[in-house]
Amino acid sequence: MSTWVFDLGNTRLKCAEVGADGLPGETQAIAHDAAGDWLRALPQGDVACVASVASEERRVALLDALSPRFRRIHRVHTQPRFGPLRIAYPVPAHLGVDRFLALLDACGSGPALVVGVGTALTIDVLDADGGHRGGRIAPSPRLMREALHARAPVLPEAGGAYAEFADDTAPALASGSEGAAIALVERSLAQAASLLSAAPTLRLHGGGAAALRPLLPAHDWVPDAVLRGLARWHALAFA
Repeated sequence: MSTWVFDLGNTRLKCAEVGADGLPGETQAIAHDAAGDWLRALPQGDVACVASVASEERRVALLDALSPRFRRIHRVHTQPRFGPLRIAYPVPAHLGVDRFLALLDACGSGPALVVGVGTALTIDVLDADGGHRGGRIAPSPRLMREALHARAPVLPEAGGAYAEFADDTAPALASGSEGAAIALVERSLAQAASLLSAAPTLRLHGGGAAALRPLLPAHDWVPDAVLRGLARWHALAFA
C-alpha cells in the first residue's frame, strides 16, 4: 500500500511517498499556478495525508484533484495531544498545522527550538518530554522586503547580500531583514535554554531558510520537517 504526504503552503505544494523506513522519500515541489497545471502533476497512490496552510480555494482544489487518485485521504489538523506531543495553545486550532507537524517530527530528539522560515518566521520551543512550551511568529526576511517595497517602491524587494554594515541599499536591506530574523532566533535559543535548563537543538526548515543557514549557530537542517511530521502522524494514527 503506497502512502503519500502532501504539504500545501502559501506558494507551493510539497509531496513525497513514504518509504518502508517510515520516512518521506524524494520531495517533489510544485509551484501554484492560476491555470491549475500544478494539480495535473499530482501522483497517484492508496493513501494521501494532507496538511494545508493555504487558502480555502487552493485546499479544496487540491482535495478535489486527489480524490480520484487515492483510495483514502486524511486531512491532518492540529491536535492538543498526539503521540508524545502536547501543544501549549489552549485553542489548538490557533497553532498552524505546519508548526504542529514540525514539532511532532522533532519529538523524541531532546529539547529543541524548531524554526520555520516561509512566508512567516515561526519559532517553537519543545522540551525533552514532548511538551510544546510556546513560540513566536514574525515576518520572514522575504516578507519584510516585500512589505518595505510595497510602502516605498524605491526600496528593492530582492537582491543584495548580507553584510554587517552594508555600503549600498540592497545589501543594507538584506542585512537588516536577515539580521532581524537571526537576532530573534539567537534570543529565542538563549531564552529557551533558560526556560528548559538545557541547551535546545536548533532545528531549521522552510523554503526561506537557506539564506540564513550560514549566519546561524550550529543547527539540524530538516527541509522536509512537515512531510516527516505527516509520515509520523500516519504511523501513529494507524499503528
